[in-house]
Amino acid sequence: MKLAALALTAALACGGAQARSGASGPSNPSGAPALSAFCDRSVALSAGQQDKLLRFAGVVREELGDADAALVSRSGLDLSRFAIRYSHAAVAWRDSAGSWSARQLYYACDERRPRIFDQGLAGFAMGIDDPALGYIAIVRLPPAAAATLRRTVLDTPRALRLLAAEYSANAYPFSLRYQNCNQWVIELLAMAWGDLADGMELRARAQTWLRSANYAPAPVAVGSRLLMLAAPFIPFIHLDDHPAPERDAMMLRVSLPSTIEAFVHARLPGAERIELCHDGRQVVVHRGWTPMAPGCTAGEGDRVVLLD
Repeated sequence: MKLAALALTAALACGGAQARSGASGPSNPSGAPALSAFCDRSVALSAGQQDKLLRFAGVVREELGDADAALVSRSGLDLSRFAIRYSHAAVAWRDSAGSWSARQLYYACDERRPRIFDQGLAGFAMGIDDPALGYIAIVRLPPAAAATLRRTVLDTPRALRLLAAEYSANAYPFSLRYQNCNQWVIELLAMAWGDLADGMELRARAQTWLRSANYAPAPVAVGSRLLMLAAPFIPFIHLDDHPAPERDAMMLRVSLPSTIEAFVHARLPGAERIELCHDGRQVVVHRGWTPMAPGCTAGEGDRVVLLD
């Protein structure tokens, strides 16, 4: 059961996004092992790995350009069995000095609750779980949409009002009970582009706007009843917010970076997508809405930056 619980975590968690600022929390006989295994999975980087990740972050910074804000996503745990490359989305914004930061939701392991954190671009790149192979995707927005998003994400009181009290890695997109990192981002987009006024029931109004704007995440096929049964053993995996027919079918709708990107692409045809990867030897930069080749292999028209 423990292995199944960890597999479910890998399948649906905002991989690499959870804050590891302290211990895993009070003793919990059913959930503590899975929580500890997830929260304490940080990888020690060698000096060479840090150097290459910093250089990778430099290429990411170049591709962000001089926009006000952009969407960024990074790879985390290996979710290839679910055909998922990216697990964690954030809003990148540029300050007046030209420095970029990523504002995002983290699961604070020590508090067992979601928090909003700002992180430098280098730190965001180093949050990729595998230092030998990592991916980052950028969605550059039309100037007006980027400026509106920047104003909204930096309106801290309103951004915090979108934060749910409870975290669930597989939060249902149209429930107020839980939230994951990607759900916070898509609700922030609703607040920005739906011009939603501050006040009561902000999350509910954001979700209503998303429905009206045809936000419709495709379901993730869990593929195993054992994985579904493992959910009660993990403190940050929940199923009670998902409709019963979807639970029974083992098809869970969850906000992912891919669902956010699809929504933005449909709503803002002028948005541009850039995908970057590194494999320790090189950085590959791929432009367009088609996914880059697996294994950080350069395709026709891709830019290559050597790291060795």
